[in-house]
Amino acid sequence: MSQATNSFVESNQDRLLEELKQFLRIPSVSTLPEHAGDIRRAAEFVASSFKTAGLENIEIIPTAKHPLVYADWLHAPGKPTVLCYGHYDVQPPDPLNEWISPPFEPTLRDGNIYARGSADDKGQMYMHIKAVEALRAVNGTLPLNLKFLIEGEEEVGGESVAKYVAENAVKLKADVALVSDTELFAEGLPTLCVGLRGLIYTEIEARGPSRDLHSGMYGGAAPNAVFGLVELLAKLKDSNGVIQVPGMYDDVAPPDPAEKKSWSALPFDEKEFLQNEVGSSRLTGEPGYGVLERVWARPTLEVHGIAGGFTGAGAKTVIPARATAKVSMRMVPNQDPEKIIASYKAFIQEHTPAGIETEVRILSYGRAISVNPNHHAIEVAAKALRDVMNKETVFIRSGGSIPIVGDFAKHLGIPTILMGFGLPDDGLHSPNEKYKLANYYAGIMTIAHFFEQYGQ
Repeated sequence: MSQATNSFVESNQDRLLEELKQFLRIPSVSTLPEHAGDIRRAAEFVASSFKTAGLENIEIIPTAKHPLVYADWLHAPGKPTVLCYGHYDVQPPDPLNEWISPPFEPTLRDGNIYARGSADDKGQMYMHIKAVEALRAVNGTLPLNLKFLIEGEEEVGGESVAKYVAENAVKLKADVALVSDTELFAEGLPTLCVGLRGLIYTEIEARGPSRDLHSGMYGGAAPNAVFGLVELLAKLKDSNGVIQVPGMYDDVAPPDPAEKKSWSALPFDEKEFLQNEVGSSRLTGEPGYGVLERVWARPTLEVHGIAGGFTGAGAKTVIPARATAKVSMRMVPNQDPEKIIASYKAFIQEHTPAGIETEVRILSYGRAISVNPNHHAIEVAAKALRDVMNKETVFIRSGGSIPIVGDFAKHLGIPTILMGFGLPDDGLHSPNEKYKLANYYAGIMTIAHFFEQYGQ
């Protein structure tokens, strides 16, 4: 392990922090049109950082939505090539009144940097660029070939990057991809994620009468779109949380017994998880499965929001004509999203209440992913983590989805190393999102060591 890169990171901590603060001050919210200029500024910041790090062939690539940023360094013949991916866009900061400090004015408290995008994904993505800078500063060159592809639409579906990867397989050719958009299982515990659930995101629209009606004149005779939608949604799962869509569990690949055994050795406390992370009176879900298996290795179905009717202050006795719900399903390895979508649509059609018409819109979908933990690059990454953090690396899955990992597997034929440095309580997508500064610096060191060791 090169101590020189560690020393470079340690002696440049103030500058590395100041640069990250500049990045976090850009409110690059991808879902809101009024932030289009900020999105462009964030893309330009990434391109400028590539130049400072000594990367070449830097491009800001226009797309139908937000630009991609590409760069590479390809002067290590015979050495492997790593494709580094991340995203510069962030979630909206709402509700603003719950932030202790402003979401786009990075603030240090208790060894953490608080800002929207600090952990997801600006702070983590920026580590890759700074690892390149550290290696070039110390050695004057890089130990392997690198390509970078950074997007600005991850928080709104990532359509442009998926299209770009599908159309540019030769340009993006690599041996392995590296993504830092996940978390350590616990503070100080080196972690590699080797499995992600897939995601199907849908919208159901329910239509009743041709217009909103007076409930006094029509109540008892006219169908109510909100009530019809609620009735329909209630049929999707039973009271134990078992999904009722036919075939949902047919192709589920159970975790390997050795993998399940390793999960039981993780420092997981169900009571602490309930109190500190979930914050409800009890946990729910399928009977017969542990919490980690339920969130990592079982399909789920969730309702994210319902809109329709009157929700303002005071009273308005209306029978709503329309209502919509956002509903997603998470899938696990071996499940076919298209098969599940067909079954889901048929179930909705069959169980739509009398007098209501429904339309199902599929907003996005992607398969579940699993990576072989015995792949050489994964073994090297596990060693780099262990060397920097002085503990054995654990292998976990994530209940979340990173669609680009599936695109890399499908179009480039490469596995992805999911080497994240976030923590379970970082508050991604929530008020007071944070990133531990020690993890930011350790991440730069670890990625630099991974590049060194994989290049050997």
